[in-house]
Amino acid sequence: MAAHLAGLQAQAAPPARLAVRARAAGRTAADADRACDTGEVIRTWAMRGTLHMVARWDVRWMNSLFGPVFAAKGRRRRAQLGLDDALCERALTALAVILARSAPLTRAELVSRLAAEGIRIDPRTQQPPHLLGYAAHRGLICRGPDRPGEEPTYVLLDDWAPGTPALTHDDALTELIRRYLHGYGPASRDDFAAWSGLPATQARRALDLIADDLVPMQAAAIQAGAIQAGGAQLFRLNGHSREAPGDTPPRLLGHFDPYLLGYRDRSLMLDGEYARRIQSGGGFVQPVVLIGGRVAGTWRLTRRTDRAGQAARATLTVEPFTALPAASAGGLAAEAADIGRFLDLDVTLEKVET
Repeated sequence: MAAHLAGLQAQAAPPARLAVRARAAGRTAADADRACDTGEVIRTWAMRGTLHMVARWDVRWMNSLFGPVFAAKGRRRRAQLGLDDALCERALTALAVILARSAPLTRAELVSRLAAEGIRIDPRTQQPPHLLGYAAHRGLICRGPDRPGEEPTYVLLDDWAPGTPALTHDDALTELIRRYLHGYGPASRDDFAAWSGLPATQARRALDLIADDLVPMQAAAIQAGAIQAGGAQLFRLNGHSREAPGDTPPRLLGHFDPYLLGYRDRSLMLDGEYARRIQSGGGFVQPVVLIGGRVAGTWRLTRRTDRAGQAARATLTVEPFTALPAASAGGLAAEAADIGRFLDLDVTLEKVET
């Protein structure tokens, strides 16, 4: 599933788990955690320079695309933090030695061991995350299994994903644009650039590489009455079509879900008047209710703990923008029940009247 969409944003574990639930019937949150802890799925910095879950087989060629872009992009910020090029290179050399003779280490443990090698960075600042992000962009490290309490650890990429293939730049671009259009198409070149974070020149090159396999189309051909994405040309892969939005059942998607992160222009699935209720600023994206493929509201999960402090029950509250069609009630109830199954919670559904 991570391979199908090229990756799932994983800056926070709970939303990443829910993205798995929405796309992998029958799996559980424990299954998602197990895949990360065993290295079947690898967490590293990829699209948009943010932490993603990607399939082990994809990590090397994806790093070859994204690593140089975001390593260069972060250079100014690293310099502001006192992480100049010379210090970073010394730190990467030390990290390679430290992790080669160690079990997975937390950020604090790495900072301590770097200090023992004469490389001192301040754990009270943003120096450690920026240094570790840079090491990941350079293809040296990735996230390892989490410690209790979801504390991240770090490992050498060569140890965690040995034998994974590298691709030429054009082959990697070709693979990425195919994965993107298979999972998100129809979409525009600007959508692909926004989703990937790659420069516009590379976005154009990606579409040129598969030009013979593209079917151009307009937004109006996808959904009658929808805004035409600013007149942008949309593309899908030849021979690949998706079910009409109106035919899709109700869905409950979590924070930062790929359905909304995959596009620069969201007008095909979200009315502009409600956009700020989904993303009021920055990168935080609310959980959404989908009816007929369009965002119809938000939802939240409130957990209740028992006397032993265990969260075994929860209330799932749906807050629609407008009155929901009566026919959606059964689908929403099924989604709430499935979230309960996935998280091993007894979930009660409630709706806030508009």
